[in-house]
Amino acid sequence: MLQSRHLLSGLGLSLMIASLSANAAGLTAEHKAFGKTNDGTPVEQYILRNSHGMQATVITYGATLQALKVADKHGKFDDVVLGFDDVQGYQKGTAYFGATIGRFGNRLADGAFELDGKRYQVPQNDKSNALHGGPQGFDKKVWKAKETKDKDSVGVTLTYLSADGEMGFPGNLSTEVTYRLTENNELRIDYKASTDKPTVLNLTNHSYFNLAGAGNGDILKQVATLNASHYTPVTAKLIPTGELAPVAGTPMDFTKATAIGTHIKADHPQLKFAEPKQGGFDFNWALDTKGDISKVATEVSDPQSGRTLQLFTTEPGVQFYTSNFLDGTVKGKGGKVYPHWGAFTLETQHYPDSPNQPGFPSTRLDPGQTYTHSVILKFTAK
Repeated sequence: MLQSRHLLSGLGLSLMIASLSANAAGLTAEHKAFGKTNDGTPVEQYILRNSHGMQATVITYGATLQALKVADKHGKFDDVVLGFDDVQGYQKGTAYFGATIGRFGNRLADGAFELDGKRYQVPQNDKSNALHGGPQGFDKKVWKAKETKDKDSVGVTLTYLSADGEMGFPGNLSTEVTYRLTENNELRIDYKASTDKPTVLNLTNHSYFNLAGAGNGDILKQVATLNASHYTPVTAKLIPTGELAPVAGTPMDFTKATAIGTHIKADHPQLKFAEPKQGGFDFNWALDTKGDISKVATEVSDPQSGRTLQLFTTEPGVQFYTSNFLDGTVKGKGGKVYPHWGAFTLETQHYPDSPNQPGFPSTRLDPGQTYTHSVILKFTAK
């Protein structure tokens, strides 16, 4: 565990609390208030910067990546993740912009699962499914936070204790999420969790990326490569059938660099399940990297800005989602409108509905075990 150091100084009223620290590598962190929830709970903001100008902003509401400023090929910085300028936007929002998702990312069929012969019920919030941990998941909680740093990175560690029975899940679950920014223009996210009863767990981050800048049009011309020769097909209810199907010969084949819009409207039943009117991607790809974080799992680039995002992960799967249900009615940061297909997600994860799918990698966590999960987002521009 990295030791934290937290320097406080007043800025005007005590409602605005800030801290500034730095290390030899030119990495700095700023800490200040980010308003309050509707019930008056204070929310804090941590702004992480490196010497190249890259900036990651994390808020304690939902342990959320609220902003991520990255340079384009001309050195111009723009925020490449969707979100809101105030806490109330996140409280009212249903799209999970930038949030830490738990206890169980993605879908559980009928909101139910069994452990050791006992059935557990999670509130259904996606038609008959439970989605992303139910209606009051980790994305709707205020986490505790402290600054962390070492010689190679600056970051923030957020913690949350989910009580036994919360949203129907068994066990008191202690969860820790750490965001770290490096001088290599990498944002690393590390998860750690433990429980006092057998439970199921599938944490992820739900950032929506637009490499042209959040709110700057759609992502159809951005080019994706997914290091995955198979995916998990779904039923009309978006629940996996249990098979691992080859992507070859389908619109799900991103094994070679392909513009996201190339096949997004293809006449394929899976795309209609994901978005019945116009089609779209919202599936779990089984990564060929098989948890090797030294290998590129996915890569997306924007030809216009020159920005490229490479993702590395210890997880076996990634949910590639093309914001099919954004419709231009949501106003985000700076008043920008977020259009249909205005972003993509790369949700690193175990497979959806795993507790009900005996052939999938297990998401069970027992007392004495430690859940870990790591993601690296590396940005370049050329």
